[in-house]
Amino acid sequence: MDRNKILIIEDDLDLRRGLNLRLRASNYDTAFAADAVMALSIAKKEAPDLILLDLGLPGGDGFLVLERMKSIASLACTPVIVLSARDPKANEKRALDAGADAFFQKPVDNQKLMTAIQRALMK
Repeated sequence: MDRNKILIIEDDLDLRRGLNLRLRASNYDTAFAADAVMALSIAKKEAPDLILLDLGLPGGDGFLVLERMKSIASLACTPVIVLSARDPKANEKRALDAGADAFFQKPVDNQKLMTAIQRALMK
């Protein structure tokens, strides 16, 4: 059985490394993008099964990335989980309305995130 691939779109190197270690330990393959410009290109190339998306990215806003992904046929149904340090009161509803499957405030509870990933991949 093929392993699910998760694209991590995150500019913080330490967080990206931590997510990578956690996901690989849970038997997921990973790909990375560190900014909004590369996010769409890598998402199209890698065709991930799920995307973890930061909102505060260099080169563009995470909401713009999410909006563009949802308008690309090959990515439109890919589950997206938003991870953000931004105020959840102002951003959680906006992210979910834009098509995200879940929203997590940083720092993220690892167990809750892994549960959300498993749930999103079963859809």
